[in-house]
Amino acid sequence: MASTKRMNQIAATIQRELSTVLRQEGPYIYGRALVTVTNVSMTPDLGLARVYLSVYNVEDKASVVEMVRRELKRIRQSLAHRVRKQMRRVPLLEFYEDDTLDEMYRLREVFNRLESDKPADNSQEDTTDNEPAV
Repeated sequence: MASTKRMNQIAATIQRELSTVLRQEGPYIYGRALVTVTNVSMTPDLGLARVYLSVYNVEDKASVVEMVRRELKRIRQSLAHRVRKQMRRVPLLEFYEDDTLDEMYRLREVFNRLESDKPADNSQEDTTDNEPAV
């Protein structure tokens, strides 16, 4: 689905303002966790915003996203108050956990493990010949 300029503008506005709302309301909703809005994608009718959240500083990230979902009404009202002069209608919000950073760290760990398991380079063994190693 191709996104239009208007969809991108509204998504950016929602991402910016929702980040502020979560920074202000977050301690009351999910405690000490650090939650960032990594991406917002809009449906073509601008009626639904899919919000992707990265969660740090806690072990159970899914429970933090679930706490945010339970406080949807409060978050949407705070968002509506912040964007009332920019939008006629605040879209419905759906929250998802964004685990791209976790996946990146996991893959880095796998590659580091593969690198450490790799046999040593044997190019230094045959140094008696005067020919350069290829």
